[in-house]
Amino acid sequence: MFVRLADQHRQFVQDLVLSLKALAVVLEKRGYLASCYTCGDELNSASFMVSLGGDHLIRFLVSDYGITWTEMRDDRELMKLEGAEAISQLQELANIIKYQVSPAEAKVVA
Repeated sequence: MFVRLADQHRQFVQDLVLSLKALAVVLEKRGYLASCYTCGDELNSASFMVSLGGDHLIRFLVSDYGITWTEMRDDRELMKLEGAEAISQLQELANIIKYQVSPAEAKVVA
């Protein structure tokens, strides 16, 4: 049972990393400053960042060790979420793209 759960978790992390890479590409095409970095070809971790303008920065980290969402403004941490809450906040960011909100209109994600 635990081996199966470990395999499912690894697959989940890989899917999330691929989604983050795609999200960064789409955000860049929409005019946002965004990046997604991974270590190696195994897709077992990623660092995703996007600037929403006005010194408003989102950082999303994913690895086998955990998932975190950090929102900052003017170099100060506003919010830090982990796990399912972090992923829910990531969905809110994806909604910006879905509804084609421009960077100037994207005031607050949270």
